Amino acid sequence: MELRNREKTKIVAAAKAGMDEKTARKYVRLGKLPSQVKKPHTWRNRPDPFADIWDEAKGLLNNNAGLEAKSLFNYFQRRDPGKFSDGQLRTFQRRVKRWRALEGPAREVFFPQIHFPGVLCESDFTCMNSLGITIRGFPFGHLIYHFVLTYSNWETGTICFSESFESLSAGFQNALWELGGVPRRHRTDRLSAAVHKDCNPEEFTQRYQDLLKHYGIKGEKIRGGEAHENGDVEQRHHRFKNALDQALMLRGSRDFKSREAYETFLRKLYSQLNAGRKDRFQEELRVLRRIPARRLDDFRWLEARVNPSSTIRVAKNTYSLHSRLIGEVVRVKLYAEYFEVHYAQKKIDRIPRLRGEGQHYIQYRHIIDSLVRKPGAFENYRYKADLFPTVRFRMVYDYLCAKRPARANKEYLAILYLAATVSESEVDKSLHMLFENEEVITAATVKEHMGSTNDPAIHRDVHIDPVNPGHYDVLLGTSLRREMAHVQQ
Repeated sequence: MELRNREKTKIVAAAKAGMDEKTARKYVRLGKLPSQVKKPHTWRNRPDPFADIWDEAKGLLNNNAGLEAKSLFNYFQRRDPGKFSDGQLRTFQRRVKRWRALEGPAREVFFPQIHFPGVLCESDFTCMNSLGITIRGFPFGHLIYHFVLTYSNWETGTICFSESFESLSAGFQNALWELGGVPRRHRTDRLSAAVHKDCNPEEFTQRYQDLLKHYGIKGEKIRGGEAHENGDVEQRHHRFKNALDQALMLRGSRDFKSREAYETFLRKLYSQLNAGRKDRFQEELRVLRRIPARRLDDFRWLEARVNPSSTIRVAKNTYSLHSRLIGEVVRVKLYAEYFEVHYAQKKIDRIPRLRGEGQHYIQYRHIIDSLVRKPGAFENYRYKADLFPTVRFRMVYDYLCAKRPARANKEYLAILYLAATVSESEVDKSLHMLFENEEVITAATVKEHMGSTNDPAIHRDVHIDPVNPGHYDVLLGTSLRREMAHVQQ
C-alpha cells in the first residue's frame, strides 16, 4: 500500500513488494490486508470420535458441575470397551474445556474488595509441620496463630499447639498489644473455639464475645467452606511459610537449640516481612483505636472431681493427681500449654497440657503407693505405658518378665517405688550398671548399687590403637596384584 503511492504503476509496486500483479489488484480493490481476508478454519479434517456420546456427556456435565473430564472419559471407556484409546483423553479434555467456557454453567465470581486503613484484621491457625522444624534434633510439631491487617498486610504470629480458645485468646491479644491499637473488625473462619454450630441461636461463644467486648472490636465469621472470604490471611499463610522455608535454607539448618531460639528467628522474619509495609502501616496506626489498659486473662477456671483411679478429666484428656486427693474437688486454671491445679486456695501442681483428645498423662509418683500394695493391678492397667519413666525402666520390666515372670510385676513396682521415694536418676544409673555388668536385676540389687561411683558411662576407659596407613598400602597392593593376575589369565 505504501509502494502504490510512491511508484508510477501498480505493476512496479507489486513487483517491489514481491507480489503478483493480480493479487495486488485484489487487495487494492478490497481495501483489506491479507490477514483480514483469510477465512478462519471452522471445518473438521477428520471425523468426530465423540459424536455418538457427546450429547450424553453434556447431560452428565450439566447435572454434575464438579465432574472431571478424565472421570467421564474413563466411564465411557468402561462402558464401551475398545471404543476409545487412552491417547484420546487429551482431545476429550479440550472438548470439555471448550464446552464449559462456551455453554457450561456460570462460574463463581470473586469480587476484589477495597480495604481501608485500620478497619479489618483477619486471623487463623496454620500447621507448620511440613517445614520440618526440630528442637535439638527432635521434631517440633506446632501451629502458628497468624494475624494480618488487610490494608497494609502487616502480620505477626504466636506459636501454639492446638486450636483451643486459650490459644486464640493468647495469640489475638499478643497481636493487638504488639500492634499497639485495635482495628474495628476481626474476621475468622468457623473456629470451634469462637463460633457456635449452626444449631445454636448465638453466633459466637460467650468467651469469644467477652474477648471481643473487652477490646471493643466487632467479630465476623466466614461462611462454611468459603475460605476465600478470609483470603488475606489464607494467602499470607502460603507466603509466610514460603518466606520461612527460604530463610531456613539460607540459615543452613532447620534445627534450633531451644524453642526460644526458634521464636527469636520468627520475630526477625516478621520484622523483615513488615519492613516493606511501613507507609501503609503508618496510615493504619493513625486510625487504630486505643488499646485497653490491661490484657484479658489467657486462662479459664474449671472444676474437676478426682475419681477413684486418682485421675481427672481436663479438656477431654486424662491426667493423674496424687491419691490423697481422691474424692476431692479441685480447681483447674487452664492455659493454652499447661494448667495449674489448685486446692484449698493453694496451687499444688502444674501439668503440661496434652494436644488433641483422648490422651492421658499419668505420673507414677501419684499412684505408686497403691500399686505396691496391689501389684496384680499393674498387669492390665489401662495406663501401664505411662509408668516407664525412661527406656531403661521398660527394658528392666521386659527382663523381669523373661527371667522371673511370676514376680515380674511386684519386683518392677518395688524398683519404681525406689525411683519415686529416693531418686529416679540414681535408679536409672543403677540399672545401667547392672545391665552393663550382666548382673541379676532385682529391687535389692538396684538399691545396693544406688549411690555407687562406678558409673560405667563415666569411668570406663576406651583405648583405640592409632591407625597405621601402611596396612592400607599392603591391602591395596594385594588387591592390585590379584586383579592383574586375573587379567593375565
